[in-house]
Amino acid sequence: MLVELVVKNLGVIEDARIPMGPGLTALTGETGAGKTMVVEALNLLLGGRPDSDRVRVGASEAIVEGLFARGETEWVLRRILPASGRSRAYINGELATAAALADIGAELLEIHGQHAQQALLQPRTQRAALDEFASIDRTPLLRARRQAEEARTRLEQTGGDERSRMREIDLLRFQLEEIDRVAPVVGEELLLDQEQDLLSGALAHQQAAFIAVAALSEDGSANDLLARAMNKLADRSPFATVLARLRNVAAELEDCAAELRQLGESIEPNEERLDQVRSRRQLLVELRRKYGDSLSEVVAYADEARDRLEDLTAHDATLAAYEAELATAVAELQQVSDAIGKKRRAAAPELAAAVEAHLVGLALAGAKLEVRVTDTDELPGAGELVELRIAVNPGSAMGSLSKVASGGELSRVMLALRLVLSDAPPTMVFDEVDAGIGGEAALCVGRALAELGANSQVIVVTHLPQVAAFADVQVLVAKTQAQDSARTTAVVLDAEGRVIELSRMLSGSPDSATARDHALELLSSAQSERRADHP
Repeated sequence: MLVELVVKNLGVIEDARIPMGPGLTALTGETGAGKTMVVEALNLLLGGRPDSDRVRVGASEAIVEGLFARGETEWVLRRILPASGRSRAYINGELATAAALADIGAELLEIHGQHAQQALLQPRTQRAALDEFASIDRTPLLRARRQAEEARTRLEQTGGDERSRMREIDLLRFQLEEIDRVAPVVGEELLLDQEQDLLSGALAHQQAAFIAVAALSEDGSANDLLARAMNKLADRSPFATVLARLRNVAAELEDCAAELRQLGESIEPNEERLDQVRSRRQLLVELRRKYGDSLSEVVAYADEARDRLEDLTAHDATLAAYEAELATAVAELQQVSDAIGKKRRAAAPELAAAVEAHLVGLALAGAKLEVRVTDTDELPGAGELVELRIAVNPGSAMGSLSKVASGGELSRVMLALRLVLSDAPPTMVFDEVDAGIGGEAALCVGRALAELGANSQVIVVTHLPQVAAFADVQVLVAKTQAQDSARTTAVVLDAEGRVIELSRMLSGSPDSATARDHALELLSSAQSERRADHP
């Protein structure tokens, strides 16, 4: 539901804040006062095309804001239209695209009036109307179509061009042979690095070990000096603790010398092995350059290539399986399409008759409606193309709504359609719905709008007092003329204000006693009818 609408510097509207309530709200006022700008403001909140010429003269930008509520959830939609430059859209204070605004707005608000604003002219709206009337759920159709598309994609990817398939097989075999020939092992590069370091410095390592052994164990070495020190301290009790520690050091030095001698003797220069290690490392570098940043990635690539090669070489069996899968999916899609198409074709004349019955009381008594159902190449049998066609006058040929019906007629067709369907959007706006009618027809339109407003929020822009009298709330859009500019205000009318405004609408004179009596009679009669319809 639209809770509040704020419009600033749009057309003749300088600053208007319009609270909206449930039920039927009527926007009334003199011609040119700015009622159309209210509808234009709502259209902007639906992501409609901005027109910088709509910005009020002298203002740098126009601003439209709407607070919507649905259950416990609220949205604030905002559109800023600069006098020059691109418009900006916001959802709950966050910058958004006009498309995102339209997506949310389409779930909250529906406008019926000017052809450019008519949701009824969209093919998906007409199809959705028939589906709702016939209680058709398109979910199985969409699911079956998605499964068929996925099966077709798998088949195309598996089948493909035979030459391309053979080229890919040859490439994969070459790559796997190259990787398998090297047979990389994850982690071996670290071991090769260590072995290369050992072999490339073998003589230096060996020489360093022997020099260290000599320093530890030959005459005049560390061991000799340590032995001399221990001899000096022997049998001297003050140094007993230190002497024990020195003996441990001496034993450790002997162990170190023995280990160094063993290691030094074990290191042997091996140029042949060094060349092998270097060659191996270069092979691994080449693999990483082609197939991954690490050996683990190279191994993973090989596994994937092996699986892909297996799929390609098992092509005929895989192809047959995917062909069978596609055939099953297509058959299921056709079955679902035929079932939905049958229901649509059966329900189409019933929907047309139900809408026609309501058109009789909406100043379209001679109109004939046809719901045409045709197929698409993509979904034969499903009746995906649904078109509402109308002959407004008796004897005239049927034509599409966009070519035959005026803005007011379109609004009344949509009003009749909404009376037939049960699932209406939260808020509906009707502009021009009373164009070219009056008298009893106007009363019928008012009754229909009030009936629709019993379950949804309905906003109607009207010039007819018979329609406005059925409203739960009446908002007066009035323009005051200054010397250099005009200013429009929107005011929710109280009971007395409604009588005055209805008097003006009836006679052009809000002070006319006769018009006032007639206004009171209209209000009383409309409210009595509403109480009788909804006790």
